[in-house]
Amino acid sequence: MSAPDTATFQLPQWLNPQLLQGMLRGIEKESLRMQPDGHLSQQPHPQALGSALTHPQITTDYSEALMELITPPCDSPTAALEQMTLLHAVVARSLPEGERLWPMSMPCMLSMEDEEIPLAQYGSSNLGKFKTLYRRGLGVRYGRRMQTIAGIHYNVSFPEGFFQQWQSSVADAQGSLQAFTSARYLGLIRNFQRLLPLVIYLLGASPVVCGCFLKGRAHDLQPLMPGNWYLPEATALRMGKLGYQNSAQRELGIHYNDLNEYVSGLRAATATPFEAFAQLGLEDEQNEPLQINDHVLQIENEYYSLIRPKQIAQSGETPAQALANRGIQYVELRAVDLDPFSPIGISLETACFLETLALYAMLLPSPEMSASEEDECHLNQNRMVERGRQSGITLHIQGDEVSFQDWAGQHLNAMQPLAALLDQQAQAASGATSNCYQHALSAMQQRLSHSDITLSAQLLDRIRDAGGMATLGKQLAETYQQSFQQQELPPERVAQFEALAKHSLSQQAALEQDSLPFEAFLAPYRQ
Repeated sequence: MSAPDTATFQLPQWLNPQLLQGMLRGIEKESLRMQPDGHLSQQPHPQALGSALTHPQITTDYSEALMELITPPCDSPTAALEQMTLLHAVVARSLPEGERLWPMSMPCMLSMEDEEIPLAQYGSSNLGKFKTLYRRGLGVRYGRRMQTIAGIHYNVSFPEGFFQQWQSSVADAQGSLQAFTSARYLGLIRNFQRLLPLVIYLLGASPVVCGCFLKGRAHDLQPLMPGNWYLPEATALRMGKLGYQNSAQRELGIHYNDLNEYVSGLRAATATPFEAFAQLGLEDEQNEPLQINDHVLQIENEYYSLIRPKQIAQSGETPAQALANRGIQYVELRAVDLDPFSPIGISLETACFLETLALYAMLLPSPEMSASEEDECHLNQNRMVERGRQSGITLHIQGDEVSFQDWAGQHLNAMQPLAALLDQQAQAASGATSNCYQHALSAMQQRLSHSDITLSAQLLDRIRDAGGMATLGKQLAETYQQSFQQQELPPERVAQFEALAKHSLSQQAALEQDSLPFEAFLAPYRQ
C-alpha cells in the first residue's frame, strides 16, 4: 500500500462547517517542579492542590515533581488555553516557596543519583500503591531520567453528526456507526504517523539537553557549552533516541490497521513475559515489589506511542476493554514538545494547527500501514529529530528520497481549505470574526520557509545568549511564575478549586479504607 498523496485530497462535498459544531479538544500538560537553584524539587505534591490520585485536573505523572495539568473538554481552542491558564494560576499560588515550573520538555538539573528523582506518591490505598509501583517498574526498566521528560498531549474528538454524514455519503458503507467512527480515527492515526515530520519540524522545541540527563546514556550529541549538549540542526531530541524508547515494544507488532487487532496486541503485551524484565526481579532485597510484573508491558499505559486511540474507561475497565466495548471516542496527540516561549507550554497557533492537522489526517486517504512503512516512518522521525533544520534534508517515502520542503509545503497547502472551514465553524459558534486556524497555518508555512524562526532554532539562540539551558529556563520560569501570581482569580474560581481539592482528599481517604492486602490486589496482574 502506498502513502497518501496530497494530489488525491479534495474537500469532501458532504462536509460543511455545521458538521464540526460539537468538536471537542482538551490539553494535558506535564511540567517539572524545580527548586530555586534549578534542581528538581524534592518536596511532596502541594497539599493545597488536593490529592494527585483523585483530582480530575491537577495530578502528577511519573515523578512526585512532575506535575500534570488537565483541562476539561472544551468547545474551542481558545477555551482550552484559557482553562490551562487558569490551572497555572491556581498552581502558582500553591507551590512551595521559591519553586517554579520548569518551562521546557527536557529536564532541569538532575542529581547524579536516580533515586533522587522521587516517584509519585498516591497514599496508602491499593490503587495508590499500585500507581507508585508502576512508576517504580518504569524506573527499573528504563531508568528514572527518561521519565522526567515533559510534553503536551492534545486530545481531539469530532462530533457524532460528522461521522453520520460521512457514513451516509459512502455508497457501500456497512456496519455500525461505532465501527465506522473507529475506522476513521484509525485512519487519522496512521496518517498522523506519516505526517509526523511536519509536527517535529514545526513544533519541536528540544534541540539541547542538560549534561545531567545524559548520565549512563550513549549518545552522539556535541558540546554546545559547559553542561549543555546538542545537535546543530536538531528539532526535538525528546522525540528521538534519548526520549521514550523501548526496543521490546517495537517488536510487539501492535498496529493501527484494525481496532480488534490493536486491542489484542495490547492485551497480549500485558500478558507476555519478557526475559530482560524477568531478570530484573519482581521484588527487591527487602522483599518489596520492584515492578508490577515481568511482562513486555506492566499495564497498557506503558505502551509508548506518538498518538493513542482513546475511549473513556468506566469503573473496572482497562483502556483496551473500553476501546473494545465502545470504540474510539477521541485521539491523543502525544508528539508535542512544551513551547518554552508560552507561559502555559502551548500557543493558540500550535493548538489550531494540531486541530487542522487532525482533521486533514482523518479526511486524507489512509491505506493500511505495512511493517516496512512503519520502519520508514521511524527512519523519517529520527532524521527530523536530529537534522530537521538541515538545508536540503529529505524524507524516505515509498523507497524514494523526497525533499522535505516540497513534501511539507504540499501538505500545508492542502490543509488550507480545512483551516478556512474550521474558521467558519468558529465564527458561526462565537458570532465573532475568526481566522485563528488560517493564521496558524500561515505561521507554520513561515516556519517551513524560514528555519531560523522555528521553535527549536529560536530556543537554541536564546540558550546561547543566556549562557546555558539552565539559566534561560530559570529566567523564563521566574517570569511566568510572577505573571501567574499577579493574575486575579475570580472568587468563585478560587472556591471551585478549593472544593475540588477538598473533595479529592476525601475520595483518597475513602479509598484508603480498603482492607484487601496489597499482595492480593496485585496478584491478578502477575498471572
